[in-house]
Amino acid sequence: MFSRIEEGLRIQSVVNSKKNLDNKSKTEGHRVFRLRALHFAIVLLATVSIALPLSSRSGTQSAAPAQAGNGKEIFRFDTFGDEQLWTDTLRLHEVIQSSVSPVTALAVGLKVDSAALPPNFLATHDLNSPATTVELIKLNAVVGLVGSVKGTQLKSVGITCAICHSTVDNAVAAGVGNRLDGWPNRDLNPGAIIALSPALTSAQKAVYNSWGPGRFDPRFNVDGINGPVLIPPAFGLKGVGFETYTGDGPISYWNNYVAVLEMGGHGSFSDPRIGISITQEPDLVTPKLPALLQYQLSLATPRPPAGTFDQMAAKRGEALFKTKARCASCHIPPTFTDVLSGPDPNVPFLHDPAEVGTDPLSAQRRATKQYRTTPLRALWQHPPYFHDGSAPDLIAVINHYDVLFNLGLTPKQKQDLVEYLKSL
Repeated sequence: MFSRIEEGLRIQSVVNSKKNLDNKSKTEGHRVFRLRALHFAIVLLATVSIALPLSSRSGTQSAAPAQAGNGKEIFRFDTFGDEQLWTDTLRLHEVIQSSVSPVTALAVGLKVDSAALPPNFLATHDLNSPATTVELIKLNAVVGLVGSVKGTQLKSVGITCAICHSTVDNAVAAGVGNRLDGWPNRDLNPGAIIALSPALTSAQKAVYNSWGPGRFDPRFNVDGINGPVLIPPAFGLKGVGFETYTGDGPISYWNNYVAVLEMGGHGSFSDPRIGISITQEPDLVTPKLPALLQYQLSLATPRPPAGTFDQMAAKRGEALFKTKARCASCHIPPTFTDVLSGPDPNVPFLHDPAEVGTDPLSAQRRATKQYRTTPLRALWQHPPYFHDGSAPDLIAVINHYDVLFNLGLTPKQKQDLVEYLKSL
């Protein structure tokens, strides 16, 4: 259930909105937004572009928004007022209240923070009852999901950065444990969560249900094209400079984009390269971006568990990485990307899709039309690979480049490279 909430975020992106809303027409704009938000996915069927204007409105806001100076609280608990999408438009609070048990929530990849649970909570509650889910939300125990509960009734619900970019260590049970901020939740099924909304048509739900676990399409609500990408890590960002697979902008640019267009937060975002200009007052997003960035930069890349790779083979693989395999020509240590290697550090150094043998569709839908060399960080933790998940494992990645660049790697050399990549 929560998975649907997460990916549903992007629905509210009513992003095609190329109009700045007149504050004098808040009421009318609000009605237009909600009606069009419910029907924007029809572009898939009609292949027409629909403009979805956003109004400057003060929709339902998080009951306890994080202060602008506390990046961890913002990352974990701040909805940026996105209840205007998840509650007012998608009505997911109704679905959760009536139909989403903890078992269902875990099945769609939602995680439970064991540190927020009272002693023996799981042993003394019915995990097949939606009422238990409401209690978990009241305890702030569902990672990335924040709700307002009065008595036993869930009155509103919103999502936070953590829904996609945090998981748990499964210390208590599968899906239940201590938070691991920055780790991509590749179990989360955002499309399935969004598809739970009673406000969507069966055709719209079919699109969202096609995405699968660990994937989300941050442009679908903009261009109506169905092309999901993998949820990326939010750790190991220090020194990288530009985030997203296509290097559209600095990290805070992407935080701003996602908070407003995908999560449905009450804030402002503008990028003329993609024809988007959204103004919402009060802006509950922009003032929090600096603190959010600092917390994200503090999230270090997790080291591989002991015994999960062959150390001697990894040393041989490192030598190959820097020589015959030519990996380091683009994946430059210590960040393992060349995105800042251009003449101007304020401009990302990028690659044409054909240069790296990658599907061009996702790049064509983005502002830069090119791909960033993805930083190699904790590869052991989040298969599959490439932006679209087309490489199921590391050997598939190596085989791709071995053929593309005619490297002539032997099976043993490929395995040594795999062991080195597992060590990063």
